[in-house]
Amino acid sequence: MYVDIKEVVKKTYSDAANKKSGCGCGPGCCSPQSEMVLVEDYDVIQGYKPIADLGLGCGIPSQFLNIKEGDTVLDLGSGAGNDAFIAAQLVGPKGKVIGIDMTSAMIRLADKNKRILGLNQVEFIEGDIEDLPLQDSSVDIAMSNCVINLAPDKNRVFVELYRVLKRGGRFSISDIVLESDLPKQLVNSLEMYVGCIAGASTKRDYMKSIEQAGFRNISVVVERQIALPDSLLQNHLDNDELVEYRRKKRGILSVTICAEK
Repeated sequence: MYVDIKEVVKKTYSDAANKKSGCGCGPGCCSPQSEMVLVEDYDVIQGYKPIADLGLGCGIPSQFLNIKEGDTVLDLGSGAGNDAFIAAQLVGPKGKVIGIDMTSAMIRLADKNKRILGLNQVEFIEGDIEDLPLQDSSVDIAMSNCVINLAPDKNRVFVELYRVLKRGGRFSISDIVLESDLPKQLVNSLEMYVGCIAGASTKRDYMKSIEQAGFRNISVVVERQIALPDSLLQNHLDNDELVEYRRKKRGILSVTICAEK
């Protein structure tokens, strides 16, 4: 199952990188009229480069990290480089930003954007966030934007993140979590998975994974509700199931979580 899910995610995000679709954790992942618009207003962020923004995030994790010159920053699921390039301009030429992504097409696109922008302190590496190709205690700061929800083994991601962060290092992660479990019809939908919903953990389990990995000072700094439109839900639920879904008020949340090692 894990291998199948990862291949589906790779295909979806390869298509996004190659501009074949807008699917992923962004405004095009559900339907043209979807209420589930996750994109943040990056225009107000210093160092933002629209060339690298595919609209696939659900927050702006760099806002909460106090990135300084000389820092080494890790971006999990770096995509076309949007958040990595913002961090690169904060760490300066003496710092370093490492972007990890398992999609070859995204790595190629990020490297192309890096050359255009001339940000040589950024390195993009093809790799799996469940098995980071980095040494222990090698990064000061980590961030991720709407990616960990796509990982089949989220516990492993946080264990790996703890391993590569230096003592005193910190992270900021924007992601999708659930207030309660989804109906099985939604959980079994690959469309909902790559749209960052079916693969999401409950908020309680997500926070528990972070704590069990060893992190401290864990806090939710941003939380907002996301509504799935009936036009999308009707693709997966019949009328009675839709009524039950609305009655139980199963909440889907966009959150940004910070923690320290």
